[in-house]
Order: sequence, then structure tokens, then C-alpha cells
Amino acid sequence: RDIPLYDDRFVLSLVKDENHAVGIIALNLRTGEIEAFQAKAVIFATGGYGRLWTVTTNSHSNTGYPIALAYWAGVPLKDMEFFQFHPTGLYPTGILITEGARGEGGILINADGERFMKKYAPTRMELAPRDVVSRAIWTEITQGKGVNGKYVLLDLRHLGEERINERLRNVRETALKFAGIDPVDKPIPVIPTAHYAMGGIATDTYTRTILPGFFAAGECASYSVHGANRLGGNSLLDTQVFGRLSGIMALKYVLSKRTMFAGTKKLEDELARIDKKMDNILEASGNVTAFQIKRQLNEIMDRYVHIFRSKEGLESAIAGINKLKKTYREKLLVQNNGTRYNIELLMAISIEGMLELAEVIATAALKRQESRGAHYRTDYTSQDDENWLKHSLSYFTKDGPRIEYEPVRITRWKVTLRAY
Repeated sequence: RDIPLYDDRFVLSLVKDENHAVGIIALNLRTGEIEAFQAKAVIFATGGYGRLWTVTTNSHSNTGYPIALAYWAGVPLKDMEFFQFHPTGLYPTGILITEGARGEGGILINADGERFMKKYAPTRMELAPRDVVSRAIWTEITQGKGVNGKYVLLDLRHLGEERINERLRNVRETALKFAGIDPVDKPIPVIPTAHYAMGGIATDTYTRTILPGFFAAGECASYSVHGANRLGGNSLLDTQVFGRLSGIMALKYVLSKRTMFAGTKKLEDELARIDKKMDNILEASGNVTAFQIKRQLNEIMDRYVHIFRSKEGLESAIAGINKLKKTYREKLLVQNNGTRYNIELLMAISIEGMLELAEVIATAALKRQESRGAHYRTDYTSQDDENWLKHSLSYFTKDGPRIEYEPVRITRWKVTLRAY
């Protein structure tokens, strides 16, 4: 049976009626019209939110706005303090240089030509986990040992052209195309880059959320298979395993309901609300654009909610984010009032959700007084299983996120302290 596809839609709302999902509201980018989609089940598979930071491997569309929609609809977000930075992003763009380059024997060197990973992970060196290598690189840069004070070097020259072409052809092509550097002759400039969300829409292991009829799969979801620090390659679980499972579970949900509340009135009411909200955004006549707000948000996240975090920094981040929220409400300027493929409009919509997610991340990170996986506190450097072996759940309130916790379910593999 043919499945209709609705391309070029931007989701504006997750609609619920009483205690179940009944559809979505979306902007048709081709026509500029706002449309309501009625549904007996809704699955979000909308990716992560790496664009909260300046340097990222993520697409420009990875703002996390759909995750904010779920949050606003009353679905909690899980483990949002855990966000992975990949150690080798091509400087300055952040484009991913696969860790396969280090797996083939590539080494990291600082401005002094020192293979510095021996100081941080003497047994694993460049093959240590991503968070360990990212912290090592950032430490070298902040201590003044970065090349030009900005990056370190990934050296593949000793592998030889034949092996690079055979095993790392894409790495060579990426370096040539985006940095003008041939790794056969010169080392590649790299920096840590915002890469992957371990946190997201809270689901169970079957992709179900607390809102009946609403499911989430992929990087936007958090079903706890990645813990605090996803292993390389395990994103395939998100797409291949949980993507399929979400479809199966949504089908089972629909077939199990003899009577489905249509939610037509709710959809109509929400369509009217979103239509009015869009008019208000398009008529915004302040003096700060959404792009300026995003740039300021990126600066806050880069400075305070990055690889290294602290109480003072996270408190500064939350204060700065709330100030930007006020700026968004009172001073937003939208200069292009068209609705068809209007990039400025999409950013003006998205930045509201980005600010919300940033506040959740910073708040959850502030409350977690330990270091675990990708979450590293300079004021709480140890992993604390006695007090913090638990998941965070962030619930939306008008006064900011309410954080609750639930225990980690331990099965075959016991939690241990890591040493490299």
C-alpha cells in the first residue's frame, strides 16, 4: 500500500486531546499555509540539537525544536545534561573526522609536536573514549598548547598515501574539500565538536512516552541505551532498531484501540492558536533578530555548558538564557514576513525551543553534582554512584524546568569506574 509523504513541512505543535496524542500542526514551506494533520498515533524521529553550540557536526536543521514541542506538551525530557562532543571535528567548521582515522593509527599532537594523549590515557592513547580524548584536547588548547592557540593536529602522514586512500579516502576528501589540506602531506587541524545527544524525549525501551499515542525514536529520544556517553557506532541502534520498533509499537497501539478520540476540536483550536502565534512572530518589530539571539545563545553554551562545566558557569548560563528569553519575548525583529521557505521565520520559531532546551540542559547539569561520561564538572570531578546513579527527568513549568529522578535499571553489566 502506498504511503503518502508530506515533504517540506515544519512541525509547529504536537496536539493532544485529554490524555493522548491526536496529531500535529505544521507549516507547509511550499505554499506557506499552516496545516493540521490528524493522527491516531504520532512518532517523532527528528534528530538531535547540536546547533545549540557554535562548532558542531550537526545539520543546520538540528535545533531540537520538535523536542521542545514534546516538552511543552507535558512529556518529560530525560538525561539532558549528557551531550557528547566528538574529539576530532575539522577546524574551524566542526565537520566530523571519523575516529576511524585514529583507529588506523592516526596520532594527536599539540603545538610543541608532543603526542599528548600519553598524559591523559597512557594505555589507550588516541583510542580512549570520546569524552576522554575531547577533554584532553580542550585541556591542551586552554593551557596554551594548541596550534595558534585554537586547535591540535591529527597526524596521518606516517600511514602513507596508499593506506590513506584504501582505508581513509573520505577523510582525505573532507580535509581537501573543506580545509585545503592533504593529510598525506600535512596533519589535519581538529577541535572537539558538538556531536550527539544522549538525552532527549523520555521513552521506555519500546519508544513509548507518557503521552499515549506519542512515540519517539532516533536521536531525539532517550530510552537509555547510550547511558552517559554513547559508544561510536551505537547510533545505528537509534535508527535501525528503535526506528523500526517505534513503527511496530505505534501500529499495535492503534489496533488496540476500538474507539479512538478524534480530537477534531482540539486540532481546530490548536490550528487557530498557532495561526495567531505565527502572525505575532511575522509582525515582530523589535531590534534583535533571531540570528543574533542564536549567536548569543551559542556563545553562552560554548563558554559555560561545554566540555568542562562548573556551578558558577552553569548559573551564569541559566541567567544568560533567561535574559535571552526575555529578549525574544520583547525585542524580536522579523524583517521578512513571507511564509514560503523563509529561513528567518524558521529561525524565529526555532530559537524559542532552542532557548528552552538550553535552559533544561544547564539546569540538569547544575543539579548533577558529579562527573559521569560526557558530563564533566570541574568542581565535582568524581563519579558518584551512591548519590547520582540515576536518570534526570525534566518537566516543563512556566518558572523553568522541574527536575525529578528515577533509578538506573542495572541488568547484565555493572557500573564501574573507568581507567585508561
